[in-house]
Amino acid sequence: MTAEFDLVIIGTGTAGRTVAFECADAGWSVAVAEERPVGGTCALRGCDAKKVLAGAAEVVARAKGLEHKGITDAPAIDWGDLVAFKTTFTEPLPEAMKSAMDDAGMRIFRGHARFSGPNTLRIGEEEVRGQKVVIASGAHPRPLDIPGEEHLTTSDQFLSAEALPGRIVCVGGGFISFEFAHIAARAGAEVTILNRSARLLRGFDHDLVDMLAEESRKAGIRIVMNAPVKAIRKTGDELVVVGGEDEGQEFGADMALHGAGRVSSVEDLELEAAGVAVSRGRIQVNEFLQSTTNPDIYVAGDANSAGPQLTSVATADGETVAHNLLQGNSVRADYSLFPAVVFTYPPLAMVGMTEEEAQSKNLRYVRHFEDTSSWYASRRVGLSTSGYKILVDDDGFLLGAHLLGYGADEQINLFALAMKEHLPAEVFRGINWAYPTGGWDIRNIFV
Repeated sequence: MTAEFDLVIIGTGTAGRTVAFECADAGWSVAVAEERPVGGTCALRGCDAKKVLAGAAEVVARAKGLEHKGITDAPAIDWGDLVAFKTTFTEPLPEAMKSAMDDAGMRIFRGHARFSGPNTLRIGEEEVRGQKVVIASGAHPRPLDIPGEEHLTTSDQFLSAEALPGRIVCVGGGFISFEFAHIAARAGAEVTILNRSARLLRGFDHDLVDMLAEESRKAGIRIVMNAPVKAIRKTGDELVVVGGEDEGQEFGADMALHGAGRVSSVEDLELEAAGVAVSRGRIQVNEFLQSTTNPDIYVAGDANSAGPQLTSVATADGETVAHNLLQGNSVRADYSLFPAVVFTYPPLAMVGMTEEEAQSKNLRYVRHFEDTSSWYASRRVGLSTSGYKILVDDDGFLLGAHLLGYGADEQINLFALAMKEHLPAEVFRGINWAYPTGGWDIRNIFV
């Protein structure tokens, strides 16, 4: 017998939960399908868990920066204790989230969901049908299609590792590799990042990325450019990562970490049964996040490859989809003003356009770019690398903001607010900021 619902949602992560609760609150009957612990990647095995570890790494980095400047005994990380502390945040969540869903009247189906028709899904041995279906199935590590790929450690596994390996090779030069490299290096591991091209952290300002790379090297992280990984071998307890253009370089490791990006988890949903168009692993959606070939299906969060894979995007996608389901298609997805942060130490943050994007659009702008390592704000916390790049158009409005330094992850939100409300850059100079604070530092950018 097929169970009938107003709405069926695949996934209980940030995007799926947002849609589920808003529609349940509106009186819809809601079913959710989940094959892993209830809660999704961010809350259980992604950004939230990572930030706990990154917080400890920052303490170590800041203390080391102030050695011989008042700090005599820099702290060290006990990896087992740190991971145990992390679990105090993640372990209670699945049951708490499940209880909240139960209280809201939702029905949770456990198992892998796959379409059996335009509006029906098989979840384990059960079949459900929704008047509408939302795909919020998240993402998984990008397949690399190399020999020995099975020896890679995923970000999920790294965050749950009970012991920190002595030597770690990070495959890829993006978010995951940099954030985990900084955590591991501050915890005492020997870390190497292998980047396949000559460009690290694509999508971020290249000048500030170069500064962060240099600071990473100061922290003991080895960065190898133009070194695509060709294979991974296991010899006894050791891994050998083979990379480089000529396949001649070999890097010994105790852990090979997958940091080469993530892709939408949609390939095993049997979307052809639902008549859902897919191109290069991406569900084709319109501006309302609705399937272009099946109007009863919407996509939100990491499963929607149209937007960046950020928790803030997943939340916004969930709100957009919920609104369009409940009130008809009237809200369009807009990914132009989502701040992004690389939670290294120092953090690297951005919102809006990069200089390359502004140039490609032939926009006229003024560039405010400075290395601020000598500023009081950096020196007082022992930070040897910091800087900013701000792009302002001819009318005095912000096109993009890029920050590297202590507090950059919070300061970027002020720029996002100004851009969202279309405030002129001059507004930063006109505010009486508290001193000495990050706000005062922003004021000095425009003096």
